[in-house]
Amino acid sequence: MQLQFTKMQGTGNDFIVIDAIHQDISHLTQAHWRALADRKFGVGADQILIVDKATTGDADFKYRIFNHDGTEVEQCGNGSRCFVRFVREKGLTQKKEIRVEVAHTILTLTELDDGRVKVNMGSPILEHHLIPFKANGFSTRNIGQTQEYALPVSDHQIWVTPVSMGNPHAVQFVPSVDLAPLSSQGPLIEHHLAFPQYVNAGFVEIVNRQIIKIRVFERGAGETLSCGTGACAAVVAGILQNRLDSPVLVKTRGGDLEIEWGVELHGTLAMVMMTGPAATVFEGKMEV
Repeated sequence: MQLQFTKMQGTGNDFIVIDAIHQDISHLTQAHWRALADRKFGVGADQILIVDKATTGDADFKYRIFNHDGTEVEQCGNGSRCFVRFVREKGLTQKKEIRVEVAHTILTLTELDDGRVKVNMGSPILEHHLIPFKANGFSTRNIGQTQEYALPVSDHQIWVTPVSMGNPHAVQFVPSVDLAPLSSQGPLIEHHLAFPQYVNAGFVEIVNRQIIKIRVFERGAGETLSCGTGACAAVVAGILQNRLDSPVLVKTRGGDLEIEWGVELHGTLAMVMMTGPAATVFEGKMEV
């Protein structure tokens, strides 16, 4: 079959976006997603986004997310912004505020007048069994309102804060993201036994209380130019540790994101708000 797709990017995090409303993709498998995402033999992308009809009356659409290696994941911040641009550019909706189903929740996405997209990413998840994270008796230290855990990696320990934004993150604060051992530590953290569903490894440099730099080694994709959920997780960890004040400008290698978080709202964790750009790169067809 000929598969129609759109190549998009959000701060350098690139996606293949597929309309599953008007074409049948039910026979496509994990192997097909790997082939499409391959940068040598396919279209090439960090992730693949599948746009589909909502299965609940509370949402306008549903979308699924597949990593570069073909595995399905729960959430993607940069992809959600591309999703909004896609459904509006394709005439699938005229709404500027859109509600969309992802794996475990419904997100509210809003296209702003300046072309950027604001995403209500939901509340961060800090409970270990929901992240999921197995502390396994690791050494801990209290910082602000949370704890860091001494994760054994190779022949030494690193201090991480586990946070989920619908997908798991291990946030590590470092003196310099440029000098951070991402290529060596990233795969070891990703597959660490403390994270039974694997984890995104975030390396965070604090510039000041409202600016950070970040690099992320993503599950099933390796280092990407940007990670929206990783930016949110870093800001949540930084605010809980009294290192940061909302709003925070997050500088990724692919561009800037603005993250807002108020910690508590009526005694519960408030929603994390992410604002950033999204753009179409090209349209295409590929024989699958």
